[in-house]
Amino acid sequence: MKAVKSLSGRSLQWDVRGIHGLERPSRNIKIAPEPLMQAETRARESLEEITDLALEFGRLSMEAGASARHVEDIAERVALGLGAERVDMSIGYCSLAVTISFGHEAITRICKVGPVGVNERLHGALSAAAARIERCEMTVTQARTELTSTLRECSRHADWLITLGVSVACAAFGRLMGIDWRGVGPIFLGAALVQIVRRGLALHNVNPFISAATAAFFGSALCGFGARWVGSPTAATNVIAPVLLLVPGVPLFNAQCDILEGRPSLGSARAVWAAVMLLFMTLGVWLARELLEGAR
Repeated sequence: MKAVKSLSGRSLQWDVRGIHGLERPSRNIKIAPEPLMQAETRARESLEEITDLALEFGRLSMEAGASARHVEDIAERVALGLGAERVDMSIGYCSLAVTISFGHEAITRICKVGPVGVNERLHGALSAAAARIERCEMTVTQARTELTSTLRECSRHADWLITLGVSVACAAFGRLMGIDWRGVGPIFLGAALVQIVRRGLALHNVNPFISAATAAFFGSALCGFGARWVGSPTAATNVIAPVLLLVPGVPLFNAQCDILEGRPSLGSARAVWAAVMLLFMTLGVWLARELLEGAR
């Protein structure tokens, strides 16, 4: 009986027997416990959890309307705070990819980004949570609990409150545009209708460009007829104010920042999306004005 030791630490026993006058080895392998390999397996599983969590932070930040630089910063803070040595991230308009390394191990993950909106409250909360994870040296479980708590605290406001807010904002913008006080009421109602229609179509997964054109048409038409009914002398301008909430200001700003920061592909994609959104919004307002002209 002869025993040898492999490079991986396994104990091998060879049973040597004579057959027909020859010595023919018959392998009888016994594998001893391997703490080193088990530790490597646990380390890889932990690295996978870190990668998934960092990618989740990045995806949520992207959907909240953050710029590419902020998305990358938040994901990198989470990964490094949980023990990663290196973070490489690729940000596209509809997808995120991240590679996280520790020692000789590296894991790459990619995920799809959902509809991009504007949620500054969630963006700020995710950034603060990432800073706490980086500063407090949390475990992966604690970091995931932190993310769950952040999402719970940043739940969506009630639809009626959002509708009220955007209606007041559009009415105030109308006054800044020189619209008389009699036209403020129709603008308020028109903006409320725009928000209600947009929200309802979004819940039914309607294309966002079709949704913008439809909401702009109904809101501008209601505002135009209302301004004509109350005798507002600025009825021609009134139809523009209710659709100001549809203007993609944040995507346009992010597009400019991404291009200036060396991400022309992502910035161009965002700029094209915003331009098409403005085109469909203008189409809705134009159709409403044509309806008002024909109803005279």
